[in-house]
Amino acid sequence: MRPANIVTAIADILAGVAISGYFLKVTFETLTLDQTLPVVCLCLATAGLYGGGVVFNDVFDAELDGTERPERPIPSGVISLTQAIILGSYLLLVGILAAFSVGGINGLTGWLAIATAVAALVYDKWGKHHSFLGPVNMGLCRGLNLLLGISIVPGAVATWWWVGLVPILYIAAVTNISRGEVYGGTTNSIRITAVCYAIVLLTIGTVAIFHHNGWKVLPFLLLFAWMIFKPLRNAWKNPVGPNIGKAVKAGIVALIVMNASWVAAFDALSYALAVLLLLPISMSLGKAFAVT
Repeated sequence: MRPANIVTAIADILAGVAISGYFLKVTFETLTLDQTLPVVCLCLATAGLYGGGVVFNDVFDAELDGTERPERPIPSGVISLTQAIILGSYLLLVGILAAFSVGGINGLTGWLAIATAVAALVYDKWGKHHSFLGPVNMGLCRGLNLLLGISIVPGAVATWWWVGLVPILYIAAVTNISRGEVYGGTTNSIRITAVCYAIVLLTIGTVAIFHHNGWKVLPFLLLFAWMIFKPLRNAWKNPVGPNIGKAVKAGIVALIVMNASWVAAFDALSYALAVLLLLPISMSLGKAFAVT
């Protein structure tokens, strides 16, 4: 289920909630249970959607993993293929139902969850086998996840839908280099990823300046840049499998900092710091469980 990655998906939701303006006039002191419950349900939704998507990734890769990654749960015999299918289905169902509990049957939230689940399954089965469509497909899952958080405010998606393009580009860049985890990568693919990273940083910074919050977002962007570019530079100097793997892992975990940057860009500094607290949790889980 990649617990460390699920924490980054929760950060997507929290960033989306901030972008929607849901907490714009709310402080930690005035926060009520009625205001908190929809956010908790969306966090549960993304946990189910992400966990289920990753489980099905291992289901579809079970035969290949038997050769390339025999230590994974299914080929190692820790869990059977049937058990994994049941678990993945249950997680996706929980994710979709939790989303519908927020927006109702006629709301956009639940349908965004269904779209996310479909995008994840398409990637697991077909998308990852395409050199261009695969990274875009994986990025689409993250973009939809961010929109899932934004949809907590009816109508906010119509205003901020374009923000979902940023995680699509970012995750496409991470997925682009992840293909070299087993047998090594190329400096050309690393260059492409570096350019995409730079575009993401510039976009968030521009939004922050537009909202007159450039000084608030700067520390978050500097931390974000350091986390993603340092291992990427090492991979560029020596694009072997282990170095590529470290760059990919850093790119995934750094999503929390990227989301905290989004929150800071929309004038919610205390909320941004709260999102950033998810980083040590994800990093600790990343030591105990696989990230890629």
